Amino acid sequence: MLLIPAIDLKEGQCVRLKQGLMHEATVFSDDPAQMAAHWHTQGARRLHLVDLDGAFAGKPKNFGAIKAILAAVADDIPVQLGGGIRDLDTIEKYLDLGLQYVIIGTAAVKNPQFLHDACDAFPGQVIVGLDAKDGQVATDGWAKVSKYQVIDLAKRFEDYGVSSVIYTDIGRDGMMSGVNIEATVALAESLTIPVIASGGLTNLDDVRALCAVQESGIVGAITGRAIYEGSIDFQAAQALADTLSA
Repeated sequence: MLLIPAIDLKEGQCVRLKQGLMHEATVFSDDPAQMAAHWHTQGARRLHLVDLDGAFAGKPKNFGAIKAILAAVADDIPVQLGGGIRDLDTIEKYLDLGLQYVIIGTAAVKNPQFLHDACDAFPGQVIVGLDAKDGQVATDGWAKVSKYQVIDLAKRFEDYGVSSVIYTDIGRDGMMSGVNIEATVALAESLTIPVIASGGLTNLDDVRALCAVQESGIVGAITGRAIYEGSIDFQAAQALADTLSA
């Protein structure tokens, strides 16, 4: 079970939101590259970046900070990025800088052909991000809830060739209320590609709960507020996950 520190970028700073609300941002660092290096030294084996401004604007907005992060750590550990990725040129630009995986969320729902084209152009490097509220997929920085069910869309995108799915329960993201294990397992069991859990990871009990169901196809969990506020010691959590996964 891979624990993946999140670095959410807003106006060049490292922040965390509650339930995706931009006015509920807490700033944790004004040096995202230093933060990325910190998590690398703490033993992170992958990093998760989100261009929050980009997610709302529909185009990259934190390019400078992302470039600095990739320069700091991309030679050592894989980095994945979502937010504002709407065309193949943007994907290529990021991959050329050393990004390992792009995460396509809103654009996958609104323009499935783009996701299909991205999977064809960059095989093995496209992750789909499905963010849900009560099982229905949300888009546009979680501002809109669609008519689509998570599992239905995930199955379709699996056929396109996405490498994995990141599943976020919006109601739990940044709320320190625990992972939605039941919904994450249901999704993982419906797919043959890996699922990464996101939203609500709060303490070591959540790590234990995820490790207990990893055979369903859950390979990792993104953690944000918990590691910044200290309810989870990242090194201890990854060590526990490694032990339980052995």
